Amino acid sequence: MASSKLDPMSRLFGTDGVRGLANGLLTAELAMQLAQAAAVVLGHDRATDGKRPRAVVARDPRASGEFLAAAVEAGLSSSGIDVYDAGVLPTPAAAYLVADLDADFGVMLSASHNPAPDNGIKFFARGGQKLPDDVEDAIEAQLGKEPQRPVGADVGRIQRFSDAEDRYIVHLLGTLPKRLDGLKVVLDCAHGAASGCSPQVFKDAGADVVVIGAEPDGLNINEGVGSTHLGPLKEAVVKHGADLGVAHDGDADRCLAVDHEGNEVDGDQIMAILALALKEAGKLKDDILVATVMSNLGLKIALRDAGITIRETGVGDRYVLEEMRDGGYNLGGEQSGHVIFSDYATTGDGVLTGLQLAAQVALTGRTLQDLAGAMTKLPQLMINVKGVDKARAATDEGVAAAVAAAELELGETGRVLLRPSGTEALVRVMVEAADMETAERICTDLAAVVKERLGASSEMAV
Repeated sequence: MASSKLDPMSRLFGTDGVRGLANGLLTAELAMQLAQAAAVVLGHDRATDGKRPRAVVARDPRASGEFLAAAVEAGLSSSGIDVYDAGVLPTPAAAYLVADLDADFGVMLSASHNPAPDNGIKFFARGGQKLPDDVEDAIEAQLGKEPQRPVGADVGRIQRFSDAEDRYIVHLLGTLPKRLDGLKVVLDCAHGAASGCSPQVFKDAGADVVVIGAEPDGLNINEGVGSTHLGPLKEAVVKHGADLGVAHDGDADRCLAVDHEGNEVDGDQIMAILALALKEAGKLKDDILVATVMSNLGLKIALRDAGITIRETGVGDRYVLEEMRDGGYNLGGEQSGHVIFSDYATTGDGVLTGLQLAAQVALTGRTLQDLAGAMTKLPQLMINVKGVDKARAATDEGVAAAVAAAELELGETGRVLLRPSGTEALVRVMVEAADMETAERICTDLAAVVKERLGASSEMAV
């Protein structure tokens, strides 16, 4: 049975697998049970030509990943699944290796950008694809049932996937439109899963590499470094006179960048650079970029002027992936730095994104700052209005009237977004405008209307 710490009325799987405090929500017992359930849903219901199903298991360097990976591998092998232990690797590497090995599924243990005490378990289906909700629900439903218990020669075997990192690096190098010879790049690996492979692949691509945040000890992942703490990277780029800097998060599924003067280049700017490059090369499918509703309006304006259309989705890379799969589009992502190249990957890949971004600097001979200038970011302000009846936020007439008035004032120079939180009792009020003064005034006024109509306290976030 599942851990007694679980709320029986809540869904165990969140937007990115099962995540929580290691040895709190996420125990070794639960990890084993999830693995046993996944073995039934993802392994034994598939044609295997008389051979045992196979699964790839990888993790980030968190200390808890050691015992959780052991529990997962025990659960899988005891259920008749052959396990390929890939060790510490980025999440997108695990997804790639599932496809490259033609495994039945994969398991990644990571809590991404969260602090070290947290961890998570994410499953990939055959081909390295993220699981749809109904398959996650099937795994969760299997938790309370008797697991498969083969005996003798039918139990699964565990082996070290010894060339896992090499396969991933060779794959990444094969995506480059141009080598990086002559570029100096600073890499911040967040003391995370990319600490080994990211510096290696950039060096193999020809770059002069300076590395920070690549000394994981199991406890320091994301601690003051990486894509959520860009200060050290900005300082290092300026100090070393580098052409650019690239920052990963703990599991390296995202990438943010820094130009030669230490200015941040966010996910929207990265997508603008790459979309324009793909269009110029005639490789942007249907001249469409998939992005979430949180992307800056400046991205849409810049790409519209270049003949590129943005297809908007809800917030979350899984929704970006769904839209890309449904439409056959090959580039999408989020402001946070999750960028998906479906020609080369089935999920966001921060190492791949960093390589492609550096390749554009090498290919064009232009600075990253110059390339990022193709998009002008509009001032953006968000206020979290707490304690509201968020279900009424979309239907309240007073709120709707205030939004309509704000949109009329902004015209094509800005936009308004009211978004109920998926996990908290709050509504996020976001306003973009031609200048910050206008954004602040309109956002504050709208938050006041939401508070008055629905009753709340508010917290501002830029």
